Amino acid sequence: MNLLALETSTERLSIAILRGDASFARDIDAGQRHSELALPLLHELLAAAKCTLRELDAIAFGQGPGSFTGVRIACGLSQGLAFGIGKSLVPVPTQMALAEQTAAAQVLVAIDARMGEIYFAAYRRDLSLPQGWKGVVAPMLARPDALPALEGHGWCATGSAFDVPALSALLAARYVDQIERVVSGALPRALDVARIAARQLKTDGIGSAIKPEFAAPLYLRNKVAMTIDERREHRAAKADTA
Repeated sequence: MNLLALETSTERLSIAILRGDASFARDIDAGQRHSELALPLLHELLAAAKCTLRELDAIAFGQGPGSFTGVRIACGLSQGLAFGIGKSLVPVPTQMALAEQTAAAQVLVAIDARMGEIYFAAYRRDLSLPQGWKGVVAPMLARPDALPALEGHGWCATGSAFDVPALSALLAARYVDQIERVVSGALPRALDVARIAARQLKTDGIGSAIKPEFAAPLYLRNKVAMTIDERREHRAAKADTA
């Protein structure tokens, strides 16, 4: 199977191709230039893989949550390519892709959602399932003081919230003695998106993919910024806890 994957939910622009047993990937820090750099990087990767767009069986994309603009770019570009070559899409939650790269058996993923909130999810590896992961906590948006309880110990923790000292401290306190290992500096990669999508397609077939017109980002939040009053209240709350 030939599979293309795109992940643009952070400042990283990540593209990967699986061609049979071979994998090809490019990851660059794009800043705000994802739209400008994505297609040239894609063509470079196709050349390295000796693959054409027409030879692809499907396209996978990281559907978020993450940067509003970023998740729209991955979804929109994947849709456009899929329409052009008549192929289907496999959306993969960004948090699941972060869990994939840890190689751990159970993973809690916490992404800094800004505005004092966290994009949270938790997974247990289960290769009997199409994507290889069982959702323990579905992707959600929560304040640090309202995070869900988790059962058991030995959790691996990853995501950008663990790179923010204030959020990391709150997460450590919430899951004290349950977190065994923290993976710092982790950003989602298209190669992990591709591997999850490939497992799904191998198990459930190409019929489990979706038509391009049904693809949509996973936002979790409709509001992108605080009001002036909310920012003032947020700063005051942080000062009170300092």
